[in-house]
Amino acid sequence: MRVWINKLNARLHHFMAVPAILLFGLFFLYPLTQGVGIALTDSNGITTPNFVGLQNFIDFFKDDRARNDVLITIYFALGSAPLLNLFGLMYALFLDRKLAGRGFVRAVVYLPAVISPLIMGYIWYFILQPERGYLAHVLEGLGLGFLDVNWLGESSSALIVLVVVNVWQYVGMTMIIYLAGLQGISADFYEAARIDGAGKWASLRYVTLPLLYPSIKINVVTNIIGSLSVFEIIVALTDGGPGYATESLSIYILRMLYGSFTGYSTAVALILFVIILIPVVLFLRITRKSEYEL
Repeated sequence: MRVWINKLNARLHHFMAVPAILLFGLFFLYPLTQGVGIALTDSNGITTPNFVGLQNFIDFFKDDRARNDVLITIYFALGSAPLLNLFGLMYALFLDRKLAGRGFVRAVVYLPAVISPLIMGYIWYFILQPERGYLAHVLEGLGLGFLDVNWLGESSSALIVLVVVNVWQYVGMTMIIYLAGLQGISADFYEAARIDGAGKWASLRYVTLPLLYPSIKINVVTNIIGSLSVFEIIVALTDGGPGYATESLSIYILRMLYGSFTGYSTAVALILFVIILIPVVLFLRITRKSEYEL
């Protein structure tokens, strides 16, 4: 009887994984397989679809607008994800110290992250409006009215503004994860490094950063996914304009869907999924090798 109970307990963890596997299959694998099926048709969401094979994917790579949206999405991610991690880590290192009012500062930095990006985008839209926006009045009051330009109306500056606003909103979320990692590092490591003669920069490089690897992995992966799938902040601030200068792939997918190109938009969604998956997998493989070296 005892042997049977021991075998049951040894296999219990397999049964505990069943609900998670079922949910994963229901909400990920099943929609993914359905999406692949729709992407291979000329579905418009109304009439009976016909099988077209890989034609939707071929049409995507022939579309100049689609290729431009891929570049815009990648440019946004290359600007947003590194800055989120850099400033999030800097905030975390600064606010991990015993400072007066650090709890209030943490709350202020984190607060924008809990606000809807669509609402935050509209707030910044009214702030940045030329001549009548809040920033225009502030610059005029400071005698710097010549700096009041149409930041969102110029293709050369619109994408930069989007990156800055996105970093400003979500840097608090990145900071919180880094703070959790920093507070999990024992002071004994720093004491040992101090005894060995390590200064602040050496301790940061050889103690803090290696022990922050779990937090770094979480932040980098989530920021890559969030940056490459950006949608709301662009809709609120520029709606993809001027022209298509700031149109991301997510917005392109929605517009194709509303244009009754359901099969085509699903194919583009699968392409975006692959675009997101590639840097995430590469980063996880690189960090795994680094962990082994540690």
